[in-house]
Amino acid sequence: MSAAAASTPTNDDAEQAGERSTLPPGSVVAVIVTRHRAELLADSLKVIAAQTHRPDHVIVVDNGPDQPARSIVESCPLPTTYLVSHRNLGGAGGFALGMLHALALGAEWVWLGDDDGRPGDETALETLMSEAEQRKLAVVSPVVVNINDPDLLAFPLRRGLTWKRRRKELGTTFLPGIASFFNGALFRSSALDVVGVPDYRLFFRGDEVEIHRRVVRSGLPFGTSLRATFVHPDGSAEFKPMLGGRFHAQDPEDPVKRYYTYRNRGYLLSQPGMRKLGVLEVFRFGLYFLAVRRDPKAFRQWVRLVLQGRREHFFRK
Repeated sequence: MSAAAASTPTNDDAEQAGERSTLPPGSVVAVIVTRHRAELLADSLKVIAAQTHRPDHVIVVDNGPDQPARSIVESCPLPTTYLVSHRNLGGAGGFALGMLHALALGAEWVWLGDDDGRPGDETALETLMSEAEQRKLAVVSPVVVNINDPDLLAFPLRRGLTWKRRRKELGTTFLPGIASFFNGALFRSSALDVVGVPDYRLFFRGDEVEIHRRVVRSGLPFGTSLRATFVHPDGSAEFKPMLGGRFHAQDPEDPVKRYYTYRNRGYLLSQPGMRKLGVLEVFRFGLYFLAVRRDPKAFRQWVRLVLQGRREHFFRK
């Protein structure tokens, strides 16, 4: 990987620049991963800069230097670092790079966001900070809502055998043990010492679930604040209901997304903390592909990709 970084504001005097990059106690560094979505990134940075509790620094990792977002980042009124990767690191590698850079800067809190989403309002970070301090949380996430209809969830959420699709179905205050980590989650730096950063091998799809698995196994306290939101394009179309909505199967239409979704899921189901789900997964997807879609070829492809992931054959599509 070849990478170059540019910080704004800049100064030729390395010593002065180093002094200026020293972050204050309790510092928050926002990390955003982007690729070829300059307009969405601009919207996200605009809301981040307007927060009532402003981040002390913003790091943008750009996986698409052929359509660079440098001018967008440099227009942000907050101190920024623009990290260009000349190899597409995916969401997993991009967040790993940005999170490690935030820790290297001395961040005490790391606030994560993808470029196609943004905080729901200007109080999002202030609310998350308050929630984390009051509840002594290692990680706290906002609820991720549909960017076109904030009363709907951007992704369906399973609670037991039922799936929730509306924000009001979740309650009003806090959900312990549930979080969406790459869509507005706030991490203590000490939590990252324990759980680490995303696994670059996963590239994208499943990397967030894998971090969730590690946080659960660590025993660190975490959850979702229902008083804060992060808006995101609707992602519920991939989740196909079965048996009256008691089960869902994730079935992306895009073949590249399908490849990484199923391959990475195979790896995840071989890891401690998720192995018991393996039998249920075979039943669920067998039911979906054979009884609902009536497509044995698709089921064979699913099996092949899951086994590829279990063997840790992380070849790029």
